Amino acid sequence: MYESKSDAVISPRQFRWRLIWHALAACLLLIGSILFGVVGHLYFEPHIPLHDAIFNATLLLGGVGPVILPESIGGKLFFAGYGLYVGLVFVASIGLILAPIAHRLLHRFHFDDSDDD
Repeated sequence: MYESKSDAVISPRQFRWRLIWHALAACLLLIGSILFGVVGHLYFEPHIPLHDAIFNATLLLGGVGPVILPESIGGKLFFAGYGLYVGLVFVASIGLILAPIAHRLLHRFHFDDSDDD
């Protein structure tokens, strides 16, 4: 996916596009996770309105916690699993965004212009 350490560092324009693609992938991951939480919330707690399900899923993803606590056993189990899942999604999305920056920094440190091998 990325250039090897023997290749030249990519241009700033290519790097900006790489950052945009990674940010887009992180956004898609977050949107998909919110949709997963909304669908699960509506399935296990059918009396909850759509806007409250979106609000709860978004707050859980942000680490705040739900505003409307689930009442059913299935809803409680879903929220327990979803809470663990969104913690990993949050870390993965930060990793997706920072990966090109970390790669570029490491690539600059290891790149050697001479052909002394």
